[in-house]
Amino acid sequence: QVQLVESGGGLVQAGGSLRVSCAVSGSIGSINAMAWYRQPPGKQRELVALKSSGGITNYADSVKGRFTISRDNAKNTVYLQMNSLKPEDTAVYYCNLGMYLSGKYGPFNYWGQGTQVTVSS
Repeated sequence: QVQLVESGGGLVQAGGSLRVSCAVSGSIGSINAMAWYRQPPGKQRELVALKSSGGITNYADSVKGRFTISRDNAKNTVYLQMNSLKPEDTAVYYCNLGMYLSGKYGPFNYWGQGTQVTVSS
């Protein structure tokens, strides 16, 4: 059984930085990509960043140049480094496992509980 546990969220001032982590346990089988989503208050969940096992990374336009996704295979952990944070980055951040094929990411139904990131102005 796959389990994802996010951590590292918190309150930060605009312009600040934060790193959230996602510890993965269990057998991930044919999954070849990991991703971060976020869900702002009152809005739908959106894909923020993904990283394939082949090293391909993609980012939402709103976070390009500010966020960096990485993974530590030895620790089975995925990170999202967030710099130059803005109030509009406020959301619950979730990690996810899925498949990246032909330039598209397809999420599997593996989600953590999320971690709250709040950016004050």
